[in-house]
Amino acid sequence: MKKQLIAASVALLAISATAQNTRSGYFVDNYTYRFDLNPAFGLDKNFVATPGLGNLNVALNGNIGLNDVFYNVNGKTTTFLNPNISAATVMNNLNDNNRVGSDIKITVLAGGFKAWGGYNTVAVNARASLGVKVPKSLFSLMKEGVSNQEYDITDIRAFGTAYAELAFNHSRDITKEWRVGAAMKFLIGGANVDARMNNARLNLAPDGWHIIADGHMNANIKGFTYKTKYDEDYDRTYVDGMDVDNTGVNGFGLAWDLGVVYSPEALPDWKFSFAMLDLGFIHWSNNVEASTNGVKEFVTNDYTFNADEDMPNGFDNEWDRVKDDFTALYELEDNGDLGGQTRALGATMNVGVEYTLPMYKALKFGLLNTTRIQGAFSWTDFRLSANIAPAKVIDGGINFAAGTFGCSFGWLVNLHAGAFNMFAGMDHTMGKLCKQGVPLSSNAQINFGINWLF
Repeated sequence: MKKQLIAASVALLAISATAQNTRSGYFVDNYTYRFDLNPAFGLDKNFVATPGLGNLNVALNGNIGLNDVFYNVNGKTTTFLNPNISAATVMNNLNDNNRVGSDIKITVLAGGFKAWGGYNTVAVNARASLGVKVPKSLFSLMKEGVSNQEYDITDIRAFGTAYAELAFNHSRDITKEWRVGAAMKFLIGGANVDARMNNARLNLAPDGWHIIADGHMNANIKGFTYKTKYDEDYDRTYVDGMDVDNTGVNGFGLAWDLGVVYSPEALPDWKFSFAMLDLGFIHWSNNVEASTNGVKEFVTNDYTFNADEDMPNGFDNEWDRVKDDFTALYELEDNGDLGGQTRALGATMNVGVEYTLPMYKALKFGLLNTTRIQGAFSWTDFRLSANIAPAKVIDGGINFAAGTFGCSFGWLVNLHAGAFNMFAGMDHTMGKLCKQGVPLSSNAQINFGINWLF
């Protein structure tokens, strides 16, 4: 069981991820993909993205990192289960709820142009979202064993979703002070998975164990089936693996981005903005479910151990029964395809305040709050930035952020010389890396793009 839990913990930390949008570009006027952050933003020039390279984001966000699971003991890398590492050291490095989450957004094709009284963009994007949540009590169980009597690991959750979107955006001035924008997105679903423990409690008392479990997993993937195995001794069929055959389109949906920018005439150096992104849903065609089908319970008082190995309840025989029944708690039954289901996207809210220095218009300061609204995987951060355009062909900025995932330093450099546009930046500047190039902390992000202006 410990090996399985360790594998799950390592998988939690090894997720390769990409970020939805680079927030470091929110206040950079010539950043090509500002409309992804607020659909009310427009550009002074038309543009066409380099196919597949217009807007690449790579990032990882979380409050637990590799250095919270792996330690250095006598010059060698080992897991937190090493007895030379105290339980207090491990527990002090963990949070009550340990999370790793990511968003993927890769622009396949995109273009923007002035027409119809405003600015318009068309984009084809590949997107995905991932999230894993593990309570500290699970690590405590693995590290401390039965030294504690009760463990509540109910909050274990994991999800993943992948889809493509075709987005149309239009923004325009409606008065001298107000500018509005909206994007309509047609969504094509690829895959969606949601797994959670609704109830998982362990009471490991000296005179007996009392354990309950209630969990399920839903997969919306075309061609997806669960592999099952029949146990003759216990007369039960349980999920023993997964199989995917002929994947393809498995759902359709619709979403909106809405944004507004207010530039008060009475305060010419100030600008206020607000946006809600990804207000929408996908209706998935298949919903293949595996579940415990209610609460399962395991009580060790049902067993008696006999020192005589020749007896039916000899230690080895009885222990095999205990292990089989304990394992059965977490074995899921295949409930088959339950039909379609509709799932909402994780929405994002951006609220910005911008101040331009009166004596040097090329320098401005901004404060941005970004909040992801996604149930157990919601998060927020506040980002204070200084942005400058020292020449006509280059602009950018630096920023400092604090929020759910701690503090970070970000930056963006944007080159727009003639018809050529290239930008690079980070919302979370990378810290130390392990030998495999994975950040030791779970916060790292880089954004890069090449586009053509005309």
